[in-house]
Amino acid sequence: MSLFTPLLWILLIAPLIVIAYFKSEKPNLKYLVFFILYFLADVFLQASGKQLIDLDFLNLNFNWAGKVLSLILGLVIIFSVSKEERIKIGFTSKTNSPASLKFGLLVFFGFTLFDIIFKLILFPKGNAFNLETFLFQATMPGLTEEILFRGISLWLLDKAFVPKWNYRGIRFGWAFVIVTVLFGVSHGAILDQDLHLKFDIITMVYLTLISSLSVGILRQFSGNLIYSILGHNTINLINAVIRIL
Repeated sequence: MSLFTPLLWILLIAPLIVIAYFKSEKPNLKYLVFFILYFLADVFLQASGKQLIDLDFLNLNFNWAGKVLSLILGLVIIFSVSKEERIKIGFTSKTNSPASLKFGLLVFFGFTLFDIIFKLILFPKGNAFNLETFLFQATMPGLTEEILFRGISLWLLDKAFVPKWNYRGIRFGWAFVIVTVLFGVSHGAILDQDLHLKFDIITMVYLTLISSLSVGILRQFSGNLIYSILGHNTINLINAVIRIL
């Protein structure tokens, strides 16, 4: 992946950022800049992980080094802010009301059931079991990507564009929309090292409307990143299991 790829992702969500700017009261561009800088730094660390940390002697197939660097960056930011702000990021043991949590879980499991059925029909089967695959999918993607997308990025964008929608007592705003779409875009549009564009609109739309939306709703209604991390890793593990059936 070219290091220009995250710039492409920001460009693709730029229309949503422009709409958020004009639809929001008193948008704070300082936090929008912080979001862009943090997002680019995180993606750079993930993409450069294998060059920055040499783990070749372990003969690993996945980018553990990049994910570890992403996690370190996220934790440094989280612990550099006040306890009140950490709660807003979702880095807390507290949750919203039982009713809100129940609603978030029901939505997530409903989307996940659809996702399982869809992938059972379409996913290729017969892959061999690989322990590293299961260990990686059960830990790193959900941990790092939830801190990146529905943790720090959502927090910064909520400061840039203050949420004004309310559903079941939970506040939503343009930050939620931007982060939800950005997750799908980041999995479906890639520039390779030769700057050739690989654009998978089906993947982008599906991940945005199913995986990203369901995990985002779980994050909002639980008020806690733990649930979205577990939900994210559950989806990834289901994918791995389906591929070996």
